[in-house]
Amino acid sequence: MKRAAYSDKSRVVQILTESFRDNKSVNYIIKQDKHRIERLTNLIGYSFGLCYLFGDIFLSDDNSACALIMRPDKKKTTLKTIGLDIKLIFSSIGFSNASKAMRREAAIKKHHPCGPLYYLWFIGVASSKQHKGTGSRLMNEIVAEANNQKRIICLETSTLQNIPWYQKFGFTIYKELDFGYRLYCLKRDVPK
Repeated sequence: MKRAAYSDKSRVVQILTESFRDNKSVNYIIKQDKHRIERLTNLIGYSFGLCYLFGDIFLSDDNSACALIMRPDKKKTTLKTIGLDIKLIFSSIGFSNASKAMRREAAIKKHHPCGPLYYLWFIGVASSKQHKGTGSRLMNEIVAEANNQKRIICLETSTLQNIPWYQKFGFTIYKELDFGYRLYCLKRDVPK
């Protein structure tokens, strides 16, 4: 695993756009029209920008898997982040979905575990490398990094079949939310 450089943005966005194109949670906030995939690409680009500023972005050694991680306690509101938020509304969410997206994010954050967080925003593997251990190797390294930083890892998934995969890394479901689809909140505590 390696830390992604800004020059890796297009590869990271490509992997995650492919991985999340049919995801209920992502499609809940993206305006659903003929530009949906472009809007998803813009959302992933926005997420990359925030994680580059206030978190970590990891790529597998072969550039086929990646993860975007936020450290919420490091996030600051700046002119740059305000600009990114405005761009997100215009390029991805649309005005009609902006309040829905903010309400959903507030509901999720309200239930976040207490303590320093390692928020696993996105993790994805290129389709040609799925089911070959690439994602598991990346997750093992993310877990080790979070343990080194003594941070709780948390994430959400709307994909029920992914839950057993997260559980094999020590994640547990701590909350279920209903937004017209089920969103499962998972965490992995720092080992004692």
